[in-house]
Amino acid sequence: MHDLANPNHTESHFQSSELVRDVVIGMADGLTVPFALAAGLSGAVGSSHIVVLAGLAEIAAGSIAMGLGGYLAARGDVEHYISEREREEREVIERTQDEEEEIYEIFEEYGVTRAESASVLVGLKRNPTNWVNFMMRFELGLEKPASFRARQSATVIAFSYIAGGFIPLLPYMLLHPASSALHASVVITLIALFLFGAVKGRLTGSGTWKSAIQTVCIGGLAAAAAYTLARLLSVHPSL
Repeated sequence: MHDLANPNHTESHFQSSELVRDVVIGMADGLTVPFALAAGLSGAVGSSHIVVLAGLAEIAAGSIAMGLGGYLAARGDVEHYISEREREEREVIERTQDEEEEIYEIFEEYGVTRAESASVLVGLKRNPTNWVNFMMRFELGLEKPASFRARQSATVIAFSYIAGGFIPLLPYMLLHPASSALHASVVITLIALFLFGAVKGRLTGSGTWKSAIQTVCIGGLAAAAAYTLARLLSVHPSL
């Protein structure tokens, strides 16, 4: 219950959803893809050295590809916002009545009558910039992306991918042969996937245990599929 007598009351909400999304994208793929690759190679080759080299190459390529994908996606958001804002700026001038009607419709969705929202419309019309800001947020559901968003997204995704990718490879750097390293890799990677999923669920509100179990299942299934396929092809190369 809120303390109505406390004028200094503040509500705490999680504000870093974009940053968390980037970490989740990078870390999830970083844990899963190199894990599946290492498991698959372990089913076909006996050298940990080969697994490590292939894993490092995959981490390098994957982090660059994922980071670039994040950059392009963020740049696309910026370009989309700019395009929509320019269109909205034209419409408040060229189609003023239509835009006024949209204001009424927005407020009606919240149970506010036309008579009650008329004064808000008058206030918005005094400042066309705020009118456009209002339409961007409440009609189109768009927030202005930060100027550094594209670079930040690329960096966070790439480094999260690298951080996640080294976890399943670490046993192969320390243990020989690959079959021995595989067991250790499975254990520490599943633990890492569980912890990562739990933290993700905690931050996003999707449920700690639910998120942890889902993350483990996805990573485990990917690795199991890669290992089984590699073993099958190594035993039956003609397939």
